[in-house]
Formats: sequence, C-alpha cells, structure tokens
Amino acid sequence: SVGGLAEVIVVDGGSRDHTPCIAERLGAVVLTSPVGRGEQMDKGARVAKGDVLVFLHADTRLPGQWFRSIEESMADRDVVGGGFSLGIDSQGAWFRLIEEAVRWRYRTLGLIYGDQAIFARKDVFFRIGGFRKLPLMEDVDCVKRLSKVGRVVLLDDRVVTSSRRWKERGLILNTIKNAVFLSMYYMGVSPCTLYRWYYSRR
Repeated sequence: SVGGLAEVIVVDGGSRDHTPCIAERLGAVVLTSPVGRGEQMDKGARVAKGDVLVFLHADTRLPGQWFRSIEESMADRDVVGGGFSLGIDSQGAWFRLIEEAVRWRYRTLGLIYGDQAIFARKDVFFRIGGFRKLPLMEDVDCVKRLSKVGRVVLLDDRVVTSSRRWKERGLILNTIKNAVFLSMYYMGVSPCTLYRWYYSRR
C-alpha cells in the first residue's frame, strides 16, 4: 500500500530489469501477463480490492496529492472516471506545447490517454468491459465507453511522464504518427491491425 491508502499491483509483461523482484520487495502485488497494456491492466484490475482503479504506466509518476484529488472528484456520483493533466519531464518549449495540446484534446474530443493515469470506479469499469484486452488504443476505447455512462473528468493536478519516447522517435514525427493512428482508429481500423502497423514500422 501507499501510506496505507492504496493497494499497488504491478503487472509485468516480460521485463528484463528485475522489475518483479524490486516491486515485490517494496510491497506490491506482482502478476505476470503476456505483453500488451490492455491485457496487463485488465488482469491487474481483476485482482484489485478497492472501489476505484488507477492505471499508471511504468514511465509516469503521480502527483503528491493524487489520492485526495481522485477522492474529491469521486464525491460527485455522476463522475465515473477521469485522468490527470499531463506533464513531461523535459524543459524544452516544444513539450509545453504538447502539454497544452493534450488539454485541448480533452476539451474538444473528451479524450484522456493512458499516460495521464486513467482512473475509474471499479464497478463501472467492469460493467463497460474494461480495456477489452486491446493491444493498442485501449485507453481511447475505454474512455469513450466510460463517457457514455457518466462524466469523465480531467484533474488540474499533473502527472509527470518520461520524455524518452519523444526524444527517441523524434518529437514532431512521434506526434504526427500518434495523430495518424488515432485518425485511423476513428475511421474503423481495428486496434489489432493498428498494433501490427505501429510496431512493425518502429
């Protein structure tokens, strides 16, 4: 637990850096799963004991008051889930533009991505089918379904996520690529097909 407030579940998809051993030593429940965020997060959710689920990517850190912020948002029974504002751990001005674009994306499309630490009421999450074990776009798909049954909110508190993937793949190229794949998803291309394309072209 974190300060006695939260159960921590780590679902390992085949890491090679001793993640399971380290997580167990720190008191987390550790599960193993085939590679794929949707399947990994669904597996963790099934063993969680709490009423609210928080899905945290390995390269993202929660803000200090994350528990209280979620608790306050959940006081509104119309709220079924949400996420945090995005912060990127780089001083570059371009990254500030990306952070603002993420807020614009929520305001215009209602979208929250997995690197924003999606949270949801557990009963609602399972009622809508969870992440459906999707290998890609699992976050977009889940948030869309959550928004059909209640309010999905964006908290002002910021998570901090690694800038590594932007720096490795190129900031502009990575941003364009993500937008193209999101567009194809909305056009009806299946997440499984998108997954094959996404990772075959890296």
